[in-house]
Amino acid sequence: MSRTKKNISVSSKLFELLMKKKKENNFRSVDEYVEHILFQVLQPSGSEEIDPEEEKAIKERLEKLGYL
Repeated sequence: MSRTKKNISVSSKLFELLMKKKKENNFRSVDEYVEHILFQVLQPSGSEEIDPEEEKAIKERLEKLGYL
């Protein structure tokens, strides 16, 4: 996944909800949480490949949650 970033805008109400949900789901930032959500929604079906950086982040989250 490319590390180049672009900006998008969302309503204040949606941003507040994203802030709440990112905390509940242990993401470091709203950007990281939104990127995760969009990747899940937009990933072509049948595509099982995970970016090595994303795999590392997933493993770190699972370790923090006590699953690994």
